[in-house]
Amino acid sequence: MTAVTPGSGRGTMSDVDQLARRFEERRARLWTVAYRMLGSRTEAEDAVQDTWLRLSRADADEIDNLAGWLTTAVGRVCLDRLRSRAARPEQPWDDTGGEPEATDVDTVDPEREAVRTESVGRALLLVLDTLGPTERFVFVLHDMFAVSFDEIAGVVDRTPAAVRQIASRARRRVQQAEASPETDPARQRRVVEAFLAAAREGRFDDLVTLLDPHVVMRADAAAVRMGGTAEVRGSTVVAGFFNDRAQGAVPAYVDGAPGAVVVVGGRVRIVLSFVVTDRILAVETVADPEVLAALDLEAEVEVR
Repeated sequence: MTAVTPGSGRGTMSDVDQLARRFEERRARLWTVAYRMLGSRTEAEDAVQDTWLRLSRADADEIDNLAGWLTTAVGRVCLDRLRSRAARPEQPWDDTGGEPEATDVDTVDPEREAVRTESVGRALLLVLDTLGPTERFVFVLHDMFAVSFDEIAGVVDRTPAAVRQIASRARRRVQQAEASPETDPARQRRVVEAFLAAAREGRFDDLVTLLDPHVVMRADAAAVRMGGTAEVRGSTVVAGFFNDRAQGAVPAYVDGAPGAVVVVGGRVRIVLSFVVTDRILAVETVADPEVLAALDLEAEVEVR
């Protein structure tokens, strides 16, 4: 990960060097905030670098709480990126890695180490994708990083009371996915099988019924090149994408969760992962060979 390069900040060069060191001490935490906001390693790294640029142009003497300022700043950068995604739908999802590693083994920052060892599963990232930009910003900063409603309110131009309501709404959606009564893998599998059957048979209305109204479907770059769509949202849009398709998809377990695989010549070419509550909340399409090789797959057909 590229380190910051001191340059145009205020004060003497030693002041800028000191500011850069303080920033680097918090880089891992900032990257984690950005990754949970954006779901992309590449975009997270870019957002952290943008945050450094904002800090280098600010008057550091006016910042009372640098850690809090940086968390809010990187969140603001990510919020802008989320809001602009609609203008560049060709950008594929990037989920090729996990949390960053600490680079200095001689000096261990407890907060940094905690961030390093904490992981966010693919399912949670997909659930976060179902939130709108403002909901995701509020949920990540408040529920995951304890930023106050008062601080968040100034960023999203809402009252603290309104921000509290946004957080509550986002929290319910996340909790619905994490603590759904439909946690029985067999029940989830039946939902996925019903969805695949409806897709193959062109039963559009059944597809819509099986999908959450706010469902999100994302595909990696390899799947996009094979004719997929980087990101689509909403039950009618996702149902339209799958309608009369999925003829080659076979039910499977993907990392222990219900999913499907497309096998060609005995090899897995595409994997579909589903987040299932009472309905399908999210779909992930993966075709990158390196990512496929790392998945734990159990399918009804022989694969290699």
